[in-house]
Amino acid sequence: EEGEDIELDLVLKEGFASIKCVESGGPEPGVGCAGRGIITSIGLLERLGAYSVDLDYVFYDVLGDVVCGGFAM
Repeated sequence: EEGEDIELDLVLKEGFASIKCVESGGPEPGVGCAGRGIITSIGLLERLGAYSVDLDYVFYDVLGDVVCGGFAM
């Protein structure tokens, strides 16, 4: 919910072979660009310390139809 205190264990799930997974969505259709949702998600994960664990790789599976030109990795 909006304004809710979020903790890492609420959004990060551990799967097969200890692979850590997070799924995020973007804004409602017609409200904003999906790139903003991606950037917001990455920022939240950084603030929650998701990248400080002992990770070998970080992969992002981003929709191919992200139409906003303001997002680049």
